[in-house]
Amino acid sequence: MGFHEFSSPYDWSRIADYKTVAKAVPGGMIDLSVGSPVDPVPASVRQALADASDASNAHGYPATIGSADLRDAIHTWFRTMRGVDLGAVNAGVVPTVGSKESVALMASLLHLGPGDVVVQPKVSYPTYEIGTQLAGATVLKVDDVADVDSWVNVPGVKAVWVNSPNNPSGKVLGADWLAEIVAAARRIGAMVLSDECYALMDWRSARAEASAEQPDNAGCASAQSLSATPCALSPAVCEGTADNVLVLYSLSKQSNMAGYRTAFIAGDYRVVRAMSDYRKQIGQIIPGPVQAAMAAGLRDVQAVRAQWERYFTRLSRLVRALRAYGYQADMPDGALYVWVKALNGDCWADMAELAKLGIVPSPGEFYGAKDYLRFSATASDKSIDTACGRLASAPHGAAGND
Repeated sequence: MGFHEFSSPYDWSRIADYKTVAKAVPGGMIDLSVGSPVDPVPASVRQALADASDASNAHGYPATIGSADLRDAIHTWFRTMRGVDLGAVNAGVVPTVGSKESVALMASLLHLGPGDVVVQPKVSYPTYEIGTQLAGATVLKVDDVADVDSWVNVPGVKAVWVNSPNNPSGKVLGADWLAEIVAAARRIGAMVLSDECYALMDWRSARAEASAEQPDNAGCASAQSLSATPCALSPAVCEGTADNVLVLYSLSKQSNMAGYRTAFIAGDYRVVRAMSDYRKQIGQIIPGPVQAAMAAGLRDVQAVRAQWERYFTRLSRLVRALRAYGYQADMPDGALYVWVKALNGDCWADMAELAKLGIVPSPGEFYGAKDYLRFSATASDKSIDTACGRLASAPHGAAGND
């Protein structure tokens, strides 16, 4: 059948002109658009990669389902960081070449096509929609997937995308809401596809200790908990079985390993096993040395904690600066972005003004909300500080004025 046509406003070339303007500003452009990590890869990961560079699964073919060591690391990570015993809920696991390919291929790997409906949040990561289109299935966008009445009685629903913490809004779904989604999906024979790639970037407990009015680094040292957001495979959510539930996770943000392309799918054993067979045939396999690096990344909790503190600090500073500029900005519940309503009512008008300050965020239209903007904290401390200085010194309307 092959891939079907797709259409999407998600095209980074559309912000090229704004970047040109921003680059001409004294001091250069501060790019807060793409959520691409800039911090160092943990030393433990780099060492594991080097040590495995001539291992048997480096000069030979690696296992599609992952090495025994990687699988052990994934199972241990779920137990210690997510409170989930994958064996107890009968969940299978398969590593993926980054999370984006698993998102984009998900509908196709589930054999969805014309006549099938995939539910997703109206404001969300664009690749959910693109992946559904590639399979030839129908996209159903709803304001809130937790409002099960908005989709449970729609004919043809075969899958429901959940993203918590959400990209771009940072919204986190509670365990009770997740449980209702899982139960409703099972009643109609649909799969729950839970994208939890930002699960460890949870700011809710930290906000109780550090308000946006405190000093820039307040709360980072005292907010010791790497509390994770609720998991769809938690026994309280899935009622003790992974049936009809798939969870996606990535090391791109927690360990700065975006270029390593390290992620995995965990969930319904039968579905994961079938996906593994297809992945083997089409060569979607993580290289052997990278599997070793991935296992090290999952085990290095201290490095994840250090990254958590970096992002918390950057987000806190960014929120205050955006408020000073005139935005109604708040610390997100989770994820790595500040999601704000455009001051001019249209994201592109705000993009033009911010470019005059040398700042380039993401237009909300990319994520389904043309009247919003997304500011990413995946920039260096120096870049965040520079952006904050420019925003605080040029309140809305002052950019470009003499």
